[in-house]
Amino acid sequence: MLASFDTHTFWEALSSGPFWKGALLAIALTCATMGAAVVLGFFLALGRTSGRRAVRGFVFFYSWLFRATPTLLQLIFVWDALPQFWPVFNGSWFTPFLAAWIALSLNEAAYMAEIIRAGLLSVDPGQELAGRAIGMSRRQILRRVIVPQAVRIVIPPTGNEFITVLKLTSLASVISVHELLTAAGEDASVKFQYAETYGAALVYYLVIVSILMVLQSRLEKRFTWTSRGRKRPVPVDMVHA
Repeated sequence: MLASFDTHTFWEALSSGPFWKGALLAIALTCATMGAAVVLGFFLALGRTSGRRAVRGFVFFYSWLFRATPTLLQLIFVWDALPQFWPVFNGSWFTPFLAAWIALSLNEAAYMAEIIRAGLLSVDPGQELAGRAIGMSRRQILRRVIVPQAVRIVIPPTGNEFITVLKLTSLASVISVHELLTAAGEDASVKFQYAETYGAALVYYLVIVSILMVLQSRLEKRFTWTSRGRKRPVPVDMVHA
């Protein structure tokens, strides 16, 4: 069985321009998606804890909508149906990459909102009360007290989501985003050597995810408070406004 595997074709695909360009595009789309999802997810998480029922209802509806529908359907809807509702999206500026970024960002924000909300809720409510007692504003309490403590809780699941989004970028091939899987599919359709071309794509994904896992592990260690070699966090009642 291994005798039918053409190593020359495999190494040729592994080092070809379309493959590494597709890998770079997948990484760029992942980074752009996670950046937008974290920002949007943070505000959605704050909305879930809002005292206004309308805000909480909107956030619940948003999370329900994007978590209950397939990511592939969202990609197709943004690329094909969005221009039908708003003609402005018919312009040449609306590229497949931009459509994929919008769809994946909106989708991932729903998951990041829950992750960030869990991190914010993990901080002892007494910390916020203590901050108010020394005259800190809500924004100062979030920036200097709650968020720094929530980061260590949020990092592990965020790292997992980053890896998940990287793999989800392969779905963008259906709207003509020329990422890694698209490059592999085009090469395989020309050479009819599927094991070699898709095997090369497999190696790319394994290498990229392995690097991300190492970075995630280092970030977790960086933000983990230990009793050795680190100073203890300053209590909130010692923080000046």
